Amino acid sequence: MHEYWWYHVVSALRQPASAQTTSPAMLFNSIEFLFLFLPTVLAVFLLLQRAHRNRLAIAWLTLSSLFFYAWWNPVYLLLILTSMGANYHLGRQMPRRSDRAAQWLLVAGVCFNLGLLAYFKYFNFFISSINTAIGGDLHFEAVVLPLAISFFTFQQITYLVDCRKGLTTSHSLLDYSLFV
Repeated sequence: MHEYWWYHVVSALRQPASAQTTSPAMLFNSIEFLFLFLPTVLAVFLLLQRAHRNRLAIAWLTLSSLFFYAWWNPVYLLLILTSMGANYHLGRQMPRRSDRAAQWLLVAGVCFNLGLLAYFKYFNFFISSINTAIGGDLHFEAVVLPLAISFFTFQQITYLVDCRKGLTTSHSLLDYSLFV
């Protein structure tokens, strides 16, 4: 089983919190956020806006947001980038497909998103419940819940529903990434 590429990704996500390379979370009221991160992001954004470099300013905010998200545990940056990439691709495909095909893309997107959410939120619970029910001793490394996974999962499901209904007008990857 170790020869599969996904095994290495899942193994990295299943490492116990003590084995993962984590930094203390950068909270909104922390010294790092208030006196270093926020002023730097704001200053560069305002300079880019003043220079009429709007796309570059959006790129700066997007990269800053991803940096902020990855601060606590960089391995989860792969999760949010994969999620954004899959949902963006599905959303772009919907207007180009027939109603039936677009509906299936929506169903696939919702299943993908809820599957990710279910894995990270409930894997530990299900293994514990199975062990309790059968008196077994299944052992897997604990899955650590990524920050804000419920928020960005439901936000992206909403985006897919809006794409299906034809309510979205912008399909720029940069704009979508900042939205997430």
